[in-house]
Amino acid sequence: MVSRPAADQARLCLAAFLRSLGVGMTGVLLGIYLGSIGWRIGRVGLLVTVGLAGGAAGTLAISLFAERFGRRRTLVALGLLTTLGAAALAATRRPALLLVCAFVGMLNGLGRDRGPAYALEQALLPETTAPERRTYVLAWYGLILDAGLALGSLLAALPVVLRERWSWESHAAYQAAWLLAAALPLASVALYLTLSSQVEVAHYPMESGVAPRPLTPRITQESKHRIAKLAALTGMDSLGGGFLTSALVSYWFFQRFGVGEEWLGPLFFGVRLANAASHLVAAWLARRIGLMNTMVFTHIPSSLFLIAVPFAPSLGLAAVLFLAREALVEMDVPTRQSFILAVVRPEERAFASGMTTLTRNVAYAAAPVGAGYAMSGLALASPLFLGAGTKIAYDLLLYSSFRHLKPPEESASG
Repeated sequence: MVSRPAADQARLCLAAFLRSLGVGMTGVLLGIYLGSIGWRIGRVGLLVTVGLAGGAAGTLAISLFAERFGRRRTLVALGLLTTLGAAALAATRRPALLLVCAFVGMLNGLGRDRGPAYALEQALLPETTAPERRTYVLAWYGLILDAGLALGSLLAALPVVLRERWSWESHAAYQAAWLLAAALPLASVALYLTLSSQVEVAHYPMESGVAPRPLTPRITQESKHRIAKLAALTGMDSLGGGFLTSALVSYWFFQRFGVGEEWLGPLFFGVRLANAASHLVAAWLARRIGLMNTMVFTHIPSSLFLIAVPFAPSLGLAAVLFLAREALVEMDVPTRQSFILAVVRPEERAFASGMTTLTRNVAYAAAPVGAGYAMSGLALASPLFLGAGTKIAYDLLLYSSFRHLKPPEESASG
């Protein structure tokens, strides 16, 4: 018989997979779709920023209130709002309404799943396994998430298939894609509803004379200091990543080499496969050289590959360099999250995961609008240089700040 923690772990991973299918498809299609209905790249960047700002607001809310509202109910609410954001793209072309729905529905044009549901799921997963297995569980979670993003990138070819094989009109073909993107998080909601009560924290009695459950979690001063520093640094990393959203990178390939969804979908499918495989490699490597070394010494080379992409004279070479970058850039994801959750107490994990994800989302939200205008006003490849440079600076600061802090399993083995 499957244990409840194992069953909850499987449900959380499957829900994340379904959600990431829609995120992967949206990341490839969003910029191209909005361009097809007459939006300029600056406004596309604004919509991506507004959607990520909604995700940041949602992440702040789960950091402060998920424990009080209930973890399952919070995940269900997030899934319903995500459905709304994708459905709006199918329902209207009005810019003002789309911007509102992008914020409320936390529309993700980033091409990576880094929203509030992601933060809460990652806070729950370490509680379903032993400390020495924590990094591997998070690595498998990341692999499943990126597998969904990879397949979602292939689903971005749906409008082309509908137009060319069944002679659909362009707008109707895009509407079908957005309705599919809305149905996927709705399926995740069904899985959240089946989670056991063990995913919730211990019940706080509310009888007379007993202090009510605190509105926000109690965090030690030491943990506050660590979380604040890690949140600031991960925010810096995400500022660099915000220049590199899939919507804008796919637009760069579209403008630079004249390729459309039929080429960009498979390219980003390859990107997500490279991301997914790297998670397990990262967990294996972290057992040998440590979490911090794995984070930094794989991340810097990925930025150097990215800097080389704009200098590639052909689509083939640019794609190879971009794929090499993506094979390394996500190796810090399970290792960083494992590190963050290891250096705080178990009851502080939802707060730590939420606040570090919040700063990431705020930074992600701030960058795309600037990247869009930089592409139109400075140089088409400017986001690639800005993103890579910011990420290298983050790696150096992270290593200098935390290289001496070890998670429990590394301290014990040391």
